[in-house]
Amino acid sequence: MRILLTCLLLAVAAAGTALSITVLPYYDDKTGDLQALVWVTAGLWIVFAVSLLSLRAVRTRAAIVLVLVGSVAIGGAAMAGPPNTSTDSARYAWDGIVQNAGISPYDYVPADPALSSLRTEWLFPESVVRSDGEQGCTGPRIMKVEEPGSGDVICTAINRAKVTTIYPPASELVFAGVRALTGLGPQYWPMQLLGLLVSLGTTVILLRELIARGRDPRWAALWGWCPLVATEGVTNSHIDIVGALFLLVATLLVSVRRPLLGGIALGIAISVKLIPAIGSFALLKRNPVTVTLAAVGTFALLYVPYVLASGIDVLGYLPGYLSEEGYTTGTRFIMISLVAPGSAALVVAAVLILITAALTWWKSNPDDPWLAQLVMIGVTLLIVTPRYPWYALLLVPMIAMTGRWEWLAVPLALTERLLIPSVELARLTVTLAIILIVAMTIHRAGPGALARLRTALRHPFGGAKIAESRGSRSQFVTER
Repeated sequence: MRILLTCLLLAVAAAGTALSITVLPYYDDKTGDLQALVWVTAGLWIVFAVSLLSLRAVRTRAAIVLVLVGSVAIGGAAMAGPPNTSTDSARYAWDGIVQNAGISPYDYVPADPALSSLRTEWLFPESVVRSDGEQGCTGPRIMKVEEPGSGDVICTAINRAKVTTIYPPASELVFAGVRALTGLGPQYWPMQLLGLLVSLGTTVILLRELIARGRDPRWAALWGWCPLVATEGVTNSHIDIVGALFLLVATLLVSVRRPLLGGIALGIAISVKLIPAIGSFALLKRNPVTVTLAAVGTFALLYVPYVLASGIDVLGYLPGYLSEEGYTTGTRFIMISLVAPGSAALVVAAVLILITAALTWWKSNPDDPWLAQLVMIGVTLLIVTPRYPWYALLLVPMIAMTGRWEWLAVPLALTERLLIPSVELARLTVTLAIILIVAMTIHRAGPGALARLRTALRHPFGGAKIAESRGSRSQFVTER
């Protein structure tokens, strides 16, 4: 009955995932279905939570099978339709097409007429003449832009079609590889399939490592069944899921004393999306020189062919993107801007992230760096508060490796911010996430946690000696 109940919940999650993709539009919404999408998404997270509770009652061997089956079912359902809340995968396809034609993706904008021979119908549909005689574009995810030089109206599924790509070299290599296998014709499913395979591979790695470390393999479901992984990693096929996989591998390799390979994996992760760089601090406690040199060397090596082709243009639209998103002025930091408005928020955010990074390096256990990774990535997301929940794909594997389910409140809050464009509501959900995380952290620390914290703050060195006299160093790190 326990297995049957869990299977039923997984079936509901898969059906709900497919429903949210195929029936409820996000773009060109005119019928109020966006509100329905919000409710269905909330329902998916609730079913996810209930499924995790149900899995706890299932025996371990059967639970492992259910984790895998659920990952396949929910991930497969996430391929039921095209991307529903993002158009990024259209850019992925275009960058791959351009590279396979022997052109650097950093040299031309998608709307440039020099690349008109590469335009495919699904990425660049024909414009239509509206009732007022003006040219327009139809269809979800289709935008109208003026072609540079000629001023002609062109329709495209690519966002920011008049700026160059923002993606680093490892991402570009993935885009080129996928399109080399599939050609120009297939639309969105190739990247979705890649997302599904990466998701399943990550689930398998999590199961293996949890078992090897004597931890509950059920925690792998925190990744495999997570609505964020299904919608943003598979449906919208964000390349961040590849970065999350390589950061997970890097953390694993460093923790088992393979710093060279770990540094290489870290360099690949950073060259996928740059954001995984925040995961480096937890990996530098032991063999920092080897890890750093391997990561930097790999990152630089991957950039070489693109630098040779495009020079400084490999920066792409990154500076403009940061300015557009409000990170250069501080307006994007919705929590910090309450006390430090404007550019001051940028300074406060940088200081807080640096403090978190220093504490992460200091407190990280090189043999078990998962909690340090969790805190570093999670706190950074809470400080930066991005509008895009797929940035939290980096966090979810660390949640699974530690079993700290309360940190799932972070991707949930970011998902809310994407679907409901209200800064006030976003501040509320982020605040609730912080409260839940702090409360559960105190609860996990056990009785007297607040008293020990006050003692540690008042007598940091004396407190260390007292704690060390009680037991091992690991106990001291846990208490602090």
